[in-house]
Amino acid sequence: MNVLVRSSADSGTNIARDLTYAAIDIGSNAVRLLVGEVIERDDHPIIKKQTLVRVPIRLGEDVFDFGSIGNAKRDYLIKSLKAFRLLTEVYGVPYLRCCATSAMREATNRDEVIARVEMESGVHIEVINGRLEADLIVSTFWTQDLLKDLSYLYIDVGGGSTELTWLERGRRVKSASFKIGTVRTLKNKVPLGAWVEMQAFLEDLRAQHGQLVAIGTGGNINRIFKENGNTFGEPLARADIQVQRDRIESYSFEDRVKLLRLRPDRADVIIPAADIFLRVMDFADIDEVFVPKVGLADGIIYDLYMKQYGHVKYPKAEPVTS
Repeated sequence: MNVLVRSSADSGTNIARDLTYAAIDIGSNAVRLLVGEVIERDDHPIIKKQTLVRVPIRLGEDVFDFGSIGNAKRDYLIKSLKAFRLLTEVYGVPYLRCCATSAMREATNRDEVIARVEMESGVHIEVINGRLEADLIVSTFWTQDLLKDLSYLYIDVGGGSTELTWLERGRRVKSASFKIGTVRTLKNKVPLGAWVEMQAFLEDLRAQHGQLVAIGTGGNINRIFKENGNTFGEPLARADIQVQRDRIESYSFEDRVKLLRLRPDRADVIIPAADIFLRVMDFADIDEVFVPKVGLADGIIYDLYMKQYGHVKYPKAEPVTS
């Protein structure tokens, strides 16, 4: 059940309209804290990022290799969530929501880990399924300057899974989650049939709807967009993704960090991320993708806002339901 979780920063003061929220995304590659303020415009709300903190815990390394989360990564997660909670208190954020995705979903010891992490960090962890993860991500559609009467294919590539969602006039019509992710690929743990299932899903969409318009989300496609020198709002061509992928691969891991200034936990996964995007676009015969630079954390913040205030000002922008 999705509910607003009041953080300890809220002392009970009656604030008429505090539009600042915090979201924690516990992914397979990294754990992120986003503190964002919702700006209400006449046409749609936008999310102004106040701070974004990213910690490369890489839970997927344990889960995809051994099936469970080890004590070292569990303790790293506890320290990170403690720090994140303190930051939300410093920012005076009244509401916080923490969602965990693919790696935590699949961990055989997830209940034990979550109980320990929640007890020591004071942060409640909500493990969400692939469908809700996709819904939260695509809900950011309502925060973007996109034509709302068109249809879009959202492509979100994470460390443990890829979510594909077909959106018509802002409403999810069809979606699927595939166990194809960047960390999972590095570990050679992608199930044999996952690519076949993805190809069938995309070819079916293509047969039904013709030429598809794609929106790409996730940190890796954001970085490829930046490396290619595109301006915000300009689509990223499939050919340019291939060019940047090959260019980055030509550097050693060390030079990707030193010369390209990629974070170490980005320097290895950006290549499989590019490969996943290229195969998705190939399966669906898509030539270019829009990159709005949003992700799950943005969707969490938007959903918190919509549940509290948004339905009053934006009646057509329905909040996500689980």
